[in-house]
Amino acid sequence: MAKYTIGVDYGSLSGRAVLVEVASGNEVATVVKEYTHRVMDEFLPDGETKLENDWALQHPNDYLEVLQITIPKVLQESGVSTDDVIGIGIDFTACTVLPIKADGTPLCMLDEWRDNPHSYVKLWKHHAAQDEANRLNEIAEERGEDFLKRYGGKISSEWMIPKVWQILNEAPDIYEAADQIVEAADWVISQLTGEIRRNSCTAGYKAIWHKKEGYPSKEFFKALDPRLENVVEEKLSNEIFSMGSKAGEITDKATELTGLNPGTAVAVANVDAHVSIPAVGITEPGKLLMIMGTSTCHVLLGEEEKIVPGMCGVVEDGVLPGYMGYEAGQSCVGDHFEWFIENCVPASYYEEAEKKNMNIHVLLTEKASKLEVGESGLLALDWWNGNRSTLVDADLTGVLIGSTLLTKPEEIYRALIEATAYGTRIIVDAFRDNGVPVNEIYACGGIAEKNALMMQIYSDVLNMEIKISASSQTPALGSAMFGAVAAGSERGGYNNITDAANIMGGVKDEIYKPVVKNAEVYELLYAEYERLYNYFGRGENNVMKTLKNIKKNTL
Repeated sequence: MAKYTIGVDYGSLSGRAVLVEVASGNEVATVVKEYTHRVMDEFLPDGETKLENDWALQHPNDYLEVLQITIPKVLQESGVSTDDVIGIGIDFTACTVLPIKADGTPLCMLDEWRDNPHSYVKLWKHHAAQDEANRLNEIAEERGEDFLKRYGGKISSEWMIPKVWQILNEAPDIYEAADQIVEAADWVISQLTGEIRRNSCTAGYKAIWHKKEGYPSKEFFKALDPRLENVVEEKLSNEIFSMGSKAGEITDKATELTGLNPGTAVAVANVDAHVSIPAVGITEPGKLLMIMGTSTCHVLLGEEEKIVPGMCGVVEDGVLPGYMGYEAGQSCVGDHFEWFIENCVPASYYEEAEKKNMNIHVLLTEKASKLEVGESGLLALDWWNGNRSTLVDADLTGVLIGSTLLTKPEEIYRALIEATAYGTRIIVDAFRDNGVPVNEIYACGGIAEKNALMMQIYSDVLNMEIKISASSQTPALGSAMFGAVAAGSERGGYNNITDAANIMGGVKDEIYKPVVKNAEVYELLYAEYERLYNYFGRGENNVMKTLKNIKKNTL
């Protein structure tokens, strides 16, 4: 009898469950559930409590609704019996954190705290902790903390400790009331197994934890703020569980929520980007995977721990056992294009798209594809949501240069696509320049699957071939693979993630290859992008931050 696992991928706007046949990797059924509350960046659910700039919150009940709705549906659609489902794994955007009570109840679900923004989930792109991140980096540098080098020289405002510190600074009552502050990924696992199991991926990449050294010292946390001296023991945990291990089994309570049988194996949680590596069949160093969505995360395996300025982190066993896992990223990719169509595209283009029965993105892509490289005369910086790598600065903002009264929407749209490709090349060059080989490029996510123009531009800008994931739900497939490992071979799964990847992972036959003449022109454009990147990003011109401060002082 065939055996199956379920992977649940929690994105920025929705969650999706995929039912996968263990012996082949075939995706049998997929169901997507959009979050009821989506991303809260203006108001709390009451519609009255206004949020400040750079906030991005979510509601944890949305995550439970994903389990409640998608898992029964994939079973119903496929006709697969729960008796044949041997495991489940999940992945999450990160760093996405929430304060909870000892019994696992999120503070935002308690009447006492539901009107306080700090009681909710802080999504990965919550950048309102930038002041805390700046101060953390200053103190770490003054003290000569070794850990800073492992994160490219800066800890991002997107990471765990700045967010925790922001809660302490702005809502000390919430900090005091929280028995734990956890990754949303680990909280969801606790709803399935009854136990918090903090995963090594988020701990290593997002919470400054090291496999051999643990968290930074109490002295460091005390230097940040005396109230943080015992933050690890009081709000986090020294007990960290490795990738590929089993978090527990489905409880009776979780059976009521999901319909899965009690005793079904549950994998330790993972990050959406990192879990995608085995899903495309990567099991060795030198192969960089771009996970392309609202943002893009770049994940790469290495054999040695190298220091790469501006990387998001390097974690031993952080992606696959036995390797160093490197991470970098871009904070604004899909969000970039969504902002543009919502704010900058004239009604006539929407009317044309409607007549052609096209999505507006498809129409703009079609028009942009008819342009020659460099024809628009435009160049953009992809910082509409700050810069994650290699500058690690959420206070940077977007730039568009070269526009005239004749500039068309499709030209700007293409320039924004090209900007994200240049940003990826900055990252690839940084790895190579610091001794981390990048020999092959892979991509996954909706953009990689649907937008051929964008992937060709990336191939031309990088001057490298690009392979595309065979799965349309790569993170969810990766999570299902870890679910199969949690079950183990004795239940019909696998004993390690490498074995699972060799059978269940893979890429499409089609490969994007660079066009020589395009690559030559992009080389010239990239040189100008790099000049702007350094000019605005490394302190020579701080106009972006000045404008942000003026804006803040006028509100």
